[in-house]
Amino acid sequence: MKKSTVIFVSFLALFIGACSTARNNKTTNGLANATWELEYISGPRIAFEGLYPNKKPLITFNTTTNSVSGNSGCNGYSAKYTLNGKAISFGEPGPATMMFCEGGGEKTFLQMIKKVDNYSIDNDGKLNLNNGEVAMMRFRKIKN
Repeated sequence: MKKSTVIFVSFLALFIGACSTARNNKTTNGLANATWELEYISGPRIAFEGLYPNKKPLITFNTTTNSVSGNSGCNGYSAKYTLNGKAISFGEPGPATMMFCEGGGEKTFLQMIKKVDNYSIDNDGKLNLNNGEVAMMRFRKIKN
């Protein structure tokens, strides 16, 4: 009887550990070399479509170089990022194109990304860039 209890407890510990590892890998790998499109941004009183009338911001994570690139709803950008577990921070955007942008969304996007201190991927596969417990931006994956 004791032998079967030990086997059962060992199996249960392995099962729980495997589930935890699979969940963590899914979250970590979710950022890797994927392109995400913004679908929500916190703060502005202007409607989302008014901020981004022509195109929505995109962000692509390159885990090899620890950099992101994409567009801010108008101009292209690139920046370094630091990841430590769920904690994430973004460096200053590097060279960008210099097109005139309608709607004011670019400024809002670049201000919000500076406030981000952690991320999460929800059950629907959406990437949330958060400040504390508050989702500052939410993205949907559009390609790997």
